[in-house]
Amino acid sequence: MTLVILACALPQYKLWWPFFVVLFYVLAPIPTLMARRYTEHQGSSNACMEAAVFITMGLVVSSFALPIVLARAPHTDPTIAWGSCYLTLAGNVVVYLTLLGFFVTFDQEDSDYNMW
Repeated sequence: MTLVILACALPQYKLWWPFFVVLFYVLAPIPTLMARRYTEHQGSSNACMEAAVFITMGLVVSSFALPIVLARAPHTDPTIAWGSCYLTLAGNVVVYLTLLGFFVTFDQEDSDYNMW
């Protein structure tokens, strides 16, 4: 989150458009969490879980695409600078690696955190 805030608040950027990726951070794990809760006692592969993974990947790709599209937009209106785009992309990598670590850690069967 620090990198995303820096992409918005540094004096040379001064625009808060990259902060919209936070919406993707909130929405991305929701389909997978709902599908895991629903399919907890069923088989290894089903349509619900695959649809949830598809929606989650669409949100993740969108969070990487948004700053790139904003940086490549015509500069008649104030859009974000490439430095801001790079900071936002780095923030995306950190946030999604953290979410991946969360799901890997809490998905282990023999873990003490399995009760979550």
